[in-house]
Amino acid sequence: MLKSPLNWKSIVRLLAIPTLLLTAGAMPAVAQQKKLIAIIVPSPENPFFKAEADAADAKAKAMGYDTLVLVHNDDPVKQDQLFDTAIARKAAAIILDNAGADATVAAVKKAKAAGIPSFLVDREINANGVAAAQLVSNNYQGATLGAEEFAKVMGEQGDYVELIGKETDTNAGIRSKGYNDTLSQYPKLKKVAAQSANWNQAEAFQKMQTIIQQYPNIKGVISGNDTMALGAYAALKAAGKGNVLVVGFDGSPDVAASIKAGEIKATVLQPVVHLSELAVEEADQFLKTGKTGKDEKQTIDCVLVNPDNVANYSAFNLKE
Repeated sequence: MLKSPLNWKSIVRLLAIPTLLLTAGAMPAVAQQKKLIAIIVPSPENPFFKAEADAADAKAKAMGYDTLVLVHNDDPVKQDQLFDTAIARKAAAIILDNAGADATVAAVKKAKAAGIPSFLVDREINANGVAAAQLVSNNYQGATLGAEEFAKVMGEQGDYVELIGKETDTNAGIRSKGYNDTLSQYPKLKKVAAQSANWNQAEAFQKMQTIIQQYPNIKGVISGNDTMALGAYAALKAAGKGNVLVVGFDGSPDVAASIKAGEIKATVLQPVVHLSELAVEEADQFLKTGKTGKDEKQTIDCVLVNPDNVANYSAFNLKE
């Protein structure tokens, strides 16, 4: 027997209990946070890497994930710190364009040990079975395309220079091998100098200034990427040698504009937007099923961009 009668406030509270319990039971589903995908890339000052990061970011958000975009600036130490950040933030997956084929292995292993799969885009690492996927452009195939075009515009003869990318980057070596394997078939083409400009435009400008003092009669420059090609052409133009034939690699908007202007002669387009989106799709598949359904290492062919088709180009993409 109740010691005191229920008043109207007590009755309201009692009636509200089932509703409160129902609401409380539903709260975890309503308040559940989206899974986080960390996107770690080199400097977005390079339009290639910016397009890569933007594509992965947009795709992940469209698929219902939160994103965290981080920049390592090709510094392995910084990259390692960013992996720690991704682990601390409990990222579900990492999309990565790495800061060194050897230096990155430990960071990817660390993430894997923390239960976070890594999906590499653009650059491979020197290890198998560590990353969940490694998606790259077919750099050798692309380099042979670029080299064949270079030989063509050079008239299959003359002195030329090769600018090589960052020497710790697997892609730099693969592209250089593709160039050399192809151009060695043309006996009248003579490589008089080869130097690394570390994928950097300012460094390529400086290196080319020195090279043209040593070899004032070069006829062409074949570059490991578009950023270096732009730096080289700027140095050549400043020295009154804007007629020297330059071919790049990446398919950047700035080089496409230069081709349209009749300056740089060609570039090799990497389908970086497609690669980035594919990496996110495979991360989503992995998170849902525990596997991607694909081989770890996947390659996609590159496409030549020259005056014949540059009108069909737009932002790292070439329409049929």
